[in-house]
Amino acid sequence: MRLKQRDIDAIRLAARTTFGDTASVSLFGSRLRDDLRGGDIDLLIEADPSVEAEWRRVGAFRDLLFRHIDEQKVDVVLIERGRAPSAFARLVQPQARPLP
Repeated sequence: MRLKQRDIDAIRLAARTTFGDTASVSLFGSRLRDDLRGGDIDLLIEADPSVEAEWRRVGAFRDLLFRHIDEQKVDVVLIERGRAPSAFARLVQPQARPLP
């Protein structure tokens, strides 16, 4: 997993603040491979549903995250518990690994 500890801590803080204490965050994509370099940060977040629109929640998460780490390409896939995940979420979920 190619993430610095400070980035992991910032992701956890932003997720907990934005999505609540029960949110879980996993990494998927190229950052899971130690033999590669670069690449965006692909996150799969599972959280309790909210009345707030998904795009607002993800936007608030990114805003908070970029206060703590350098702004870079971060892709977020949100799964709201109790709701059917998107086809893309179902595709990446098996390869996603929880943040350490």
